[in-house]
Amino acid sequence: MEQYYFAHETAVIDSDCQIGEGTKIWHFSHIMSGCVIGVNCNIGQNVVISPGVILGNNVKVQNNVSVYTGVTCEDDVFLGPSCVFTNVLNPRSAVNRKSQYAGTSVGLGATIGANATIVCGHDIGEYAFIGAGAVVTKDVPAYALLVGNPARQTGWMSRFGHRLRFDAEGMAECPESHEKYRLKDGKVSRL
Repeated sequence: MEQYYFAHETAVIDSDCQIGEGTKIWHFSHIMSGCVIGVNCNIGQNVVISPGVILGNNVKVQNNVSVYTGVTCEDDVFLGPSCVFTNVLNPRSAVNRKSQYAGTSVGLGATIGANATIVCGHDIGEYAFIGAGAVVTKDVPAYALLVGNPARQTGWMSRFGHRLRFDAEGMAECPESHEKYRLKDGKVSRL
């Protein structure tokens, strides 16, 4: 059978994985059985993709990231170096809680910064931007910018990753794409 993705010779790929065309899997990464990886993804070195994980198309997973069972990433998600996902709220070595995994969904185009921690059971909205080192302990709205520990929202981001500055009428423009955004009732939408 012809392989339509690249895997470095040190990568370990278990059986029963789905890996999309054009995906690249780099040094010392482990792709575990039962996971789904979309097309044109980039899996950096020393990455673990656990059983049941779903990565959409064009997902970038930087070095030293473990994506645990219960995590789903939509298309165009960026997972920064050494970011962390959890999947049990109260882990104990002597207590088996595999039946209690809490899911985490990362929305279309979202960015998780380097060394950020995402506590399980929370959804990250589309195009949200989690700053480096942030610890996310609650759901994140679409386009929100969160920083700190615990993470707190400090603003809004465009699809192109620029901070949005809203005027008195609740309108903003991305300086790169010139797309227009509206802030209304605590939610951002692209026009």
